[in-house]
Amino acid sequence: MKTLNKQELYDILYGCAVLGTGGGGSLEKGLFLIDKALAAGKSFRLESLAAIPDDALMGVPYGCGATGAGEDKGPPGLTRLDEPLGVLAARAMEAYQGKPFYALMSTELGGGNTAEALYTAAVLDRVIADADPAGRSVPELQHSTFFLHGVPITPMAVADAWGNTAIFTAAASDERAEAWARALAVASGNSVGVLDHPAQVKNIRGKVIEGAISYALEIGKALREAKEQGLNPVDAVTAAGGGKTIFSGVVSAFEWEFSGGFTLGTVELEGRGTHAGHTCTIWFKNEFLISWLDGKIHATAPELICLMDRAGNSILTPFVEKGSELTVFVLPAPKAWTTPRGLEVFGPKHFGYDVPFRPLC
Repeated sequence: MKTLNKQELYDILYGCAVLGTGGGGSLEKGLFLIDKALAAGKSFRLESLAAIPDDALMGVPYGCGATGAGEDKGPPGLTRLDEPLGVLAARAMEAYQGKPFYALMSTELGGGNTAEALYTAAVLDRVIADADPAGRSVPELQHSTFFLHGVPITPMAVADAWGNTAIFTAAASDERAEAWARALAVASGNSVGVLDHPAQVKNIRGKVIEGAISYALEIGKALREAKEQGLNPVDAVTAAGGGKTIFSGVVSAFEWEFSGGFTLGTVELEGRGTHAGHTCTIWFKNEFLISWLDGKIHATAPELICLMDRAGNSILTPFVEKGSELTVFVLPAPKAWTTPRGLEVFGPKHFGYDVPFRPLC
């Protein structure tokens, strides 16, 4: 077990912001949560899945909704609770089960959602598992290695910012659980807290991506050191993660909307430098998922399509700015997503694009 210091926690979240591929929540809010917990004297204890006892109970807390949604003040007469929604959902599930979790795990790698899991574990004095079921950020609840392996998503706790909680004891499918949680998010200012997949550790070993938090730490450390040394941050991140740059240019058009609890839209870039005379278009559903080079599909999920500005800041999907100069790079998909079943669940065809997945790295 390792107690993480502030620098390591920051590196993890900066790495998660890269691996969030435009989604995964706000890095700024994530860093705020880390600072808040440390100021309160809380500790962050990271433990490998192999070291956690077989019979230990573990759950997955996170926020569900649309990236960049504004805060809903709620109905008159109700007071918004000053607590991250993942904490509320975790407490609801512990009360329902009648026993505490030993460990908590992030549902995805993202600057906000990973921070929410880390914060929830610290506040409740639980261990943080060095694993996750996505290895990146993903838009839908069934985009999970739990789903690939048939691990039940229920019982599932959902909580909003005004103290409303619900426990779903069963779901006909992960897609239906996604629809329920997403509908509650739409009804709650586009954001709810969720705790799902409560299970004993012995029942999830081999069914999640182990070492995911350590991987994010490696990416974040490489990014920080590149900035400190005045080096190219994209080159540092792609070297650390085994990725490659695919485009550099200026944002020429950007359109997006909130729809069905998701942030949907497209980014268009005009090439600069070695990419002058070319165009790149990227479609996102919370995360950057499909890209076109000169009108032809180029990079697709499950590979990680990442956008970064010249200062080394990862870009969230609703905050792209027209005229900004960005670099597009890809990082390799976790192996679980490149299997036939993984591609069926999280490949381009799932998003309506009838093309085969062709990895670029």
